[in-house]
Amino acid sequence: MSIKKLVIAGGGTAGWMTAALASKLLAPNVAIELVESESIGIVGVGEATIPPIQAFNQVMGLDEREFLRETNGTIKLAIKFENWRTQGESYFHTFGAPGAQMGFCNFNHFWQRAKALGDTHSIWDYDINYLFCEQNGFNQINTQNPLYQVPYAYHFDSSLYGRYMRKLAEKAGVVRTEGIIDHVAQDPHSGFITSLTLQSGQVVEGDMFIDCTGIRALLIQKTLGVAYENWSDLLPANSAIAVQTDRHETLVPYTRSIAHAKGWQWQIPLTHRNGNGIVFSDKYMSDDEARATLLANLTAKTVNEPRVIKFTTGRTTQQWCKNVVAVGLSSGFLEPLESTSIHLIQSAVVRLMKLFPQQAIEQSAIDAFNAESKTEYETIRDFIILHYYVNERDDSDFWRDMRALNIPDRLRHKIDLFKQTGVISNEEHDIFRDSSWLQVMMGQGLMPADYHPAANAMPDKDFLQRMAQLRQAKREPLSQCVPHETFLQKFLG
Repeated sequence: MSIKKLVIAGGGTAGWMTAALASKLLAPNVAIELVESESIGIVGVGEATIPPIQAFNQVMGLDEREFLRETNGTIKLAIKFENWRTQGESYFHTFGAPGAQMGFCNFNHFWQRAKALGDTHSIWDYDINYLFCEQNGFNQINTQNPLYQVPYAYHFDSSLYGRYMRKLAEKAGVVRTEGIIDHVAQDPHSGFITSLTLQSGQVVEGDMFIDCTGIRALLIQKTLGVAYENWSDLLPANSAIAVQTDRHETLVPYTRSIAHAKGWQWQIPLTHRNGNGIVFSDKYMSDDEARATLLANLTAKTVNEPRVIKFTTGRTTQQWCKNVVAVGLSSGFLEPLESTSIHLIQSAVVRLMKLFPQQAIEQSAIDAFNAESKTEYETIRDFIILHYYVNERDDSDFWRDMRALNIPDRLRHKIDLFKQTGVISNEEHDIFRDSSWLQVMMGQGLMPADYHPAANAMPDKDFLQRMAQLRQAKREPLSQCVPHETFLQKFLG
């Protein structure tokens, strides 16, 4: 059976990103139809991204200026974590890599040697992204030298991004059908889905289906019966409250993640407003208390009513089952601590396009897709757990219980290896590389007991001089740094 028609159930960011990329790569050989209803709301809080979004936009042929205008976007260089280790302390997880490649081992080993020799500079003093964040500024550095690169992502209005993708997809021939799905038909022998019947009576047939129905997971879970793996024992947060506020006078180039006594608050700067919210577990805090905590810690006037979102952290055990692929919240939910919601949409769609069948759907492709998805979800999960598990707060049962989590063996090994040797192990499909794990582990107070002997190659005096030269080199792009808003005004005209 050749795949002649792809049907996407559900719109929003997940549905229209899928439609846009599929139409770019598969048309005109595969017809694409998207079914959605204006009467069904979307979660729409994934407003911060990570750098791979640039690759997706480039494949789509987007003009960066137009994209930022269309989505009220700003630049994102990092996440600032406030009060996560202890109250009153903060650190940055930037998209940059501190230091430079200086030999056989990672830069943190050289930094630790310098520290042992009495140097008091932090590892972030070697990170251009951090230095830009400290000045609330940004600029694009025209260089091929990795020493001076400033990796960045975006903050944007996810609903506007979905509309932007819709415009591109429909221009490429994607058919949009308005309606609520009332019935899902399956082949009695294979169990493959054959069509969707809408409340209007219209039947939408297809050869392959993408489930973008959000947490309802109408196709992958309710119809095909794929199980959901619940991770509430590892990440107990099951609620969020989101609200929008007026924008700040000063646009910062980073997301703020602010830990409170029983949860954490996000703050995302856009050109026209701020996105805000609080993530918490109803085991420790009621909706009313969470709402009061959020509103008491806002720094601008609200422009809409706070909205409660309930979720269960985890993932579908098969993201691809039969002829259905789950994309977005139908495939799982991880709290937005590290801005991975939109990336998980992107990676699922890209993975599907790489494995998209010319003729019959083969089990080998399904198995490869699901294996990669499983590793990706689990490694992101572990990275999020790290923030909670390694804390020194003692102001509530919530933080004390987080320190007592029975964490996965892989994460425990990773922490122990770093604490004992300064070495960071990594998995193939972990989207967070060494520099990310390094910054969060050190930011949360984990310091290695030792460093690699390869860092001792230079005499002390020469070594410290080399480190000072590197710090100075990292500061050179600051001469090109301008306030974030100034950059956007100039860049966007």
